[in-house]
Amino acid sequence: MNASRHYIFPMVFIPVPFGYSVYSPDLPSAITQGKTVEEAIYMAKDVLCSILIIYEDEGIEVPTPVFPVDTPSEVGGFVTLIEVNTVDYRKMHDDRTIKKTLTLPSWLNTMAEREGINFSQTLQHALKQRLGV
Repeated sequence: MNASRHYIFPMVFIPVPFGYSVYSPDLPSAITQGKTVEEAIYMAKDVLCSILIIYEDEGIEVPTPVFPVDTPSEVGGFVTLIEVNTVDYRKMHDDRTIKKTLTLPSWLNTMAEREGINFSQTLQHALKQRLGV
């Protein structure tokens, strides 16, 4: 997995009676809404990350965003760039732990146990360092 999972996509905000409807011209399933501009931006980030994580996990190529997007003709509508990082999103929303079985030389296991090394903590640290996260 590439550690750099940073994306920027234009999102279109359209005023509606309940607030703002938001969609991505580049990701057809990225549709959301919010009562205020602030809430709509938060929801836009959430829907983008959710969809991009599916793309990453399923090996689907993430489309290249088209810049710039024309301003919508609806009065009060606008386009803004939404920046997301799927690694950060995963850290905040997926704190499950899983059990892994690993193999290492007996002598290394003995030395580590003598030193009181926490295997899970050490492996997590090494993986984060290797992945740059």
